[in-house]
Amino acid sequence: MKTIPFRYTLLVPLWGLVLGLGACDQGIQDIDKTEEFLELSMSSEAVALDADHLTADIVTFTWTEARSLEDDDYMVSYTTKLDVVGNNFGASTAIFNYEDEGIYQRSFTSEQLQNWANEKWSIPVNTPFTLEFRVIAQWEGGPAFEAPEVRTVKVDVEPVRTIVFDADTVFLSGTALGDTAPVEMSRTLENPNTFAYLLDLQGGTLQIPVAFEGETNYIAPADGDDTLHDGEAVDVKMRESPVSWKIDTPGEYRIVVDMQKAEVTIYSPEKALEPLSVDWTTDAGEAVTTTITDLWMHGAVNGWGTPIPCNVAVSLADPQVLVYTGGVTGKTKFIVYGGSDNNKNLAYAFSCPPKSETEGQEQSLIPDKAADLYGSASRGQRNSYYTIPSGTNMVVLDLRNKTIVAQKR
Repeated sequence: MKTIPFRYTLLVPLWGLVLGLGACDQGIQDIDKTEEFLELSMSSEAVALDADHLTADIVTFTWTEARSLEDDDYMVSYTTKLDVVGNNFGASTAIFNYEDEGIYQRSFTSEQLQNWANEKWSIPVNTPFTLEFRVIAQWEGGPAFEAPEVRTVKVDVEPVRTIVFDADTVFLSGTALGDTAPVEMSRTLENPNTFAYLLDLQGGTLQIPVAFEGETNYIAPADGDDTLHDGEAVDVKMRESPVSWKIDTPGEYRIVVDMQKAEVTIYSPEKALEPLSVDWTTDAGEAVTTTITDLWMHGAVNGWGTPIPCNVAVSLADPQVLVYTGGVTGKTKFIVYGGSDNNKNLAYAFSCPPKSETEGQEQSLIPDKAADLYGSASRGQRNSYYTIPSGTNMVVLDLRNKTIVAQKR
């Protein structure tokens, strides 16, 4: 029987709670949605940056005034942001502008967008991109908070086409090649930025097409002169349309394209590069002239025994550039004779500079640093040695410019 009063006392507060909730529900009123007036538009949905008029406006964004406020206590300000789609208007990528009062548009030039694409947004060269432009209207002051009005639009951008002086493949073509055109040039072993080729040409035109990242452009003289400057390095640039050199004299030509220096050197038969020839005297007193197409290593590396053949690769760019890739390291000189008799000790030798005609010297090569290369058959030179550092797998001997460099690739 005691349970009845207990249930009664429990129902009383619950009934009061229900009545209270009902009273609260009757007091709730919806907040009227504020009408917004801000509209944003752009001069074009897609633009192509204009290389001929870089400083002229290429795209303009225009907006209307945001909703008017009856209370004069409010102040409205406009902020604009420009960025590439996907960056989410990040602090490090977005272009921010706090617009002056009464200004309702923002324009950008081809130069600005091209520079930002390359330097700020890290967009690969010649890659189209999409921009986002945002305007934010924000209020300050007044008795109540007013949410900002935000509008965003997008515009597709075709960048200024940049012809990069780089190459996946370099070719030779033109009427001077006859039926063999085109031919692919080879990267030189000593410098992967240099392409070279030795071939027979007939009278006609010579072109140098370059394939890079799926596009083909043409190497052209920077000054527009198509005259062959025989044996001289000529400054060049890239062009979209074919450009030719005139070949007048038939014969064997050596063509060297240095992509790093943006230079082309063409050697006609009259300026043909030749291997180095040196004179020395054998143990029997016989005068010998050796045309250098290979070298031998002699010194501590072979215990001063039978010289080690270098089996050098002769550069296509210059027959006086020899590349050793045998991997032998240690103290050595490079000699022009490989026999096991005493002539190995008398042969013409290349190494570091001797102290004198009669006194030798020993030095060590520093990896990737060119050192002086001396050569002669003097006693001092034959007793001079370079130490090739451990780990070296390529030694480039430039007999023409008298340098040597040890590398690890």
